[in-house]
Amino acid sequence: MSKRESAKYKIDRRMGENIWGRPKSPVNRREYGPGQHGQRRRSKLSDFGVQLRAKQKLKGFYGDISEKQFRKTYAEAARRRGDTGKNLIALLESRLDSIVYRAKFVPTIFSARQFVNHGHVSVNGRRTNIQSYRCKPGDVIEVREKSKQLTIVLEATISSERDVPDYVTADHNKMKATYIRVPELSDVPYAVQMEPHLVVEFYSR
Repeated sequence: MSKRESAKYKIDRRMGENIWGRPKSPVNRREYGPGQHGQRRRSKLSDFGVQLRAKQKLKGFYGDISEKQFRKTYAEAARRRGDTGKNLIALLESRLDSIVYRAKFVPTIFSARQFVNHGHVSVNGRRTNIQSYRCKPGDVIEVREKSKQLTIVLEATISSERDVPDYVTADHNKMKATYIRVPELSDVPYAVQMEPHLVVEFYSR
């Protein structure tokens, strides 16, 4: 299991939102935060607090990746031409674990990280076990032959919980997906509103 698996719903409750849109999220039943003080009335957040929450929510969505790795991704987005917020989303969505998740080979982003890490995936025919591997448009991501009959894969592909976005094509018979193009923010099927411009403000203070 991914080391973050046991805590994934704590992220939902901490944010007060069902950030993956999953029916099992505890936020669907309890909108207050975790812990003995969770039901206290929340005070109004400062500008810094709003920016921090936006950053934590976006970082949490992608499997609660480390702060070092997330900051590194932001720095790359800032170096590129164009809107830094849009660049940040594009970089996050081009991660191998993100594409495995978007292609519905696995049920959650956490299981996608574990799936890649355990060597169940190949990119353009080469086994790749680096979760943060950056895919390029045209790259073909495939579940390796010995892994195609895993229960987690078979259940994820038939799930109606979410759809494959149009910047990824997925053939669930062959367990193969292609990263078609770099998505715009409006293309990404987030279950809740993400605010990358606030993340940019947080890091550019």
